[in-house]
Amino acid sequence: MSAVKMSEGSVQVEICKAPLFYRQSQPTAGDPKMSVLLLHGIRFSSENWLNIGTLETLAKAGCRAVALDLPELGQSKSAKAPVPLGELAPAAFLKEVCEQLSLSPVVVISPSLSGTYSLPFLLEHQPLVRAYVPVAPICTEKFTAEQYQSVKVPTLIVYGDQDTLGEVSLRNLSNLTNHRVVVMKGAGHPCYLEDPDTWHKALTDFLSTL
Repeated sequence: MSAVKMSEGSVQVEICKAPLFYRQSQPTAGDPKMSVLLLHGIRFSSENWLNIGTLETLAKAGCRAVALDLPELGQSKSAKAPVPLGELAPAAFLKEVCEQLSLSPVVVISPSLSGTYSLPFLLEHQPLVRAYVPVAPICTEKFTAEQYQSVKVPTLIVYGDQDTLGEVSLRNLSNLTNHRVVVMKGAGHPCYLEDPDTWHKALTDFLSTL
């Protein structure tokens, strides 16, 4: 097993007024193969990615992984969310995060609430996104089939078969040109938390194709 370096830090993004907390993992030896940005849902934070081993798994797979606490959540509670959500502010927000942390081109992992950030970013800044891993994100209905079809970024759509939101988001996300789908059996909305082993295998298998 390759050794893994874990660290914590904060990043100041102009649009947010206060620093954002993040956790980071990377291989101790050699240059990382790629950068991965882990977002989270409204009841969660970067700590979940630490606890289920996703940060460690990604580093062992040769990636640099950054798990961000989104504005007003986790340890970024004092950071204000970019307003208005659903317009260009979330795209500019993630662009600045990636610039400040030297992540581009980045693989974006985006469950649930974080779709409000990742979808505008994907549609506005395709060249900055190496791959996209939506896990039943919200707000997929805000964009047209034509907008999705214009995206050529490799995409892994993941959801639990007990999650109705996952099925709704799949209907929209399946318009993405270059996508594959993993349905996690017996899993609900936070499917990665319920079955980390299946999640990690699906994720690392996908990343190995990039």
